[in-house]
Amino acid sequence: MGQHIVLPSRAGTPVAQGMQMKQRHPVGVWLGLPLITLGIYHLVWYYKIHKELAHFDRRRVVPVAGPMLVLLFLSWTLIAPMISYFRTGKRIAEGQRAAGLPVTCSAGIGLLLMFVLGLGTLYYQLELNKVVNSYGDAPVGTPISLYA
Repeated sequence: MGQHIVLPSRAGTPVAQGMQMKQRHPVGVWLGLPLITLGIYHLVWYYKIHKELAHFDRRRVVPVAGPMLVLLFLSWTLIAPMISYFRTGKRIAEGQRAAGLPVTCSAGIGLLLMFVLGLGTLYYQLELNKVVNSYGDAPVGTPISLYA
């Protein structure tokens, strides 16, 4: 098993344990890889962040494939992807709370930024990276402490 990471800068006592997520370069996620893969990477990224959020805090039910399938098969409806992106922002905010961080991720801002050159992806990855960075250099998959 990996080493258990507890950082003293957080207020309160750890109440649960989760798994460290992967840090990604926000510009690469937003522009670079989607351009190279003709947009396919966005679906891969969306699937991966939901899978990592599910492993990060198992106290919460986080759908893994569903949100990506909504984008893949229901994007023509416009409403379903908007709901999915909004809920993703809420899940990221819950992740920040579980990490003992101040909640800075706004689902509304993330959703609105999706309509501006797809900047919501950049915003959401920046917010996810705050959670990842709060655990220092803990490798992906390392057990980490979660807070109320």
